[in-house]
Amino acid sequence: MKFTFITALVLALGLTVSAPGKVAADAGDALVGGIIGGVIGGAIVNENNKRRTTTKRVYRQKVYSPERAQNREVQTSLNYFGFPAGTPDGVLGRRSRSAISQYQAHLNYPITGYLTPYERDFLIGSYHRAISGGAVTNQQIATVGTRGLLLQYRDQAAGVTTAVTPAPAAPEAVQPVTEAAATSEPADTGTALPNFLGGGDGLSLASHCNTVSLLTNTNGGFTTVSNMADPNVVLNEQFCLARTYAIANGEEMAAAVQGVGTNEIAAQCQAFGPVMKDHVAALSLKPRDAVLQGVSGFVLTSGMAPQQLAATSKICLSVGYRTDDMDVAIGSALLLTALGEQVYGELMGHHLSQGFGATRRGDLAFDWYNSALTALESGQPAVFAPGQPERVVLLRSAVSPTGGQAGTMTAPVQPASALPNFTVKQ
Repeated sequence: MKFTFITALVLALGLTVSAPGKVAADAGDALVGGIIGGVIGGAIVNENNKRRTTTKRVYRQKVYSPERAQNREVQTSLNYFGFPAGTPDGVLGRRSRSAISQYQAHLNYPITGYLTPYERDFLIGSYHRAISGGAVTNQQIATVGTRGLLLQYRDQAAGVTTAVTPAPAAPEAVQPVTEAAATSEPADTGTALPNFLGGGDGLSLASHCNTVSLLTNTNGGFTTVSNMADPNVVLNEQFCLARTYAIANGEEMAAAVQGVGTNEIAAQCQAFGPVMKDHVAALSLKPRDAVLQGVSGFVLTSGMAPQQLAATSKICLSVGYRTDDMDVAIGSALLLTALGEQVYGELMGHHLSQGFGATRRGDLAFDWYNSALTALESGQPAVFAPGQPERVVLLRSAVSPTGGQAGTMTAPVQPASALPNFTVKQ
């Protein structure tokens, strides 16, 4: 009898010790299993793994974060143009100094290993211009290489025109016109709205930003608070700067998506266009709160976790800007803002003030600008140009309210079945 009691006691103690660990492990595995095969959702997986694996803290000397962010930009730009600076960690060590010296020698600057403000601004600006150039940049690199591209940008900033010879186009096959085809009546397309603007592609933001980048380099760098003369120049520069950051951030996230290529991601992100089309159209008609009300309704019916939807939106925002698809870009930015990342509201302000993908509405643009800048002033992390310390003050100086409100009709909620769905490798 005593032996049976002791045996039962030992078994009970064993269950008491082992059960919680097993329950926690099963819960963690279930969480990961529920995310993988879902959307991007990498943030949740990452946080879950941190809780399971973190055993100690490593304390390192603090580095002023805006300076470190700017240093990472410098290192990324050097690597892009073929000056090996190593992993962009924000610390300009011996390898980075060597890369800076190579960059200076290539452009005939004094070789010091330390960048002057102009040399730094030109390097970073050239990088942003290159990655946002799309097919034009690829054609130039194929002709002169990445370092040669940097020389072209330098010459253009100095007013020297350098031509890039385009690859010869393949001749078009001419199809014979048969008599039946020549005399046939045009197909009846039914009742359709007239279109006086051709294909209706609208303005190209990519082309616009290439022009803005050239002017910025010609003027010796980005406009600052102290030398601002034209607020519109500031808004153009900061819009294109935000665009390049959005492209770079999304491409970095897309690189972690397993089993899906770049072209396939782009094709899936095109689903944001038709799904968000009505909300994008509402941007030009309704005040900020009314637009976000409609987008929030979409989020609630999407069937996707907020973290997953936010990660997907950041990737598709990059794709939208890279492919010059304003419906995809604006739709993604609207989703991010509705999900609480208010700093992305700046993009809607730019689209409304500059007329890309939306009607020019300065009166509606101000509320978007103001909410984004207020979020930054309240401590929300900057996602665009974090190394530019006076950016908030600069935008505040360039933006002024013009008043006016649009109607308050509610945008219809669109089905979410066509949304892309990615899994990010952590």
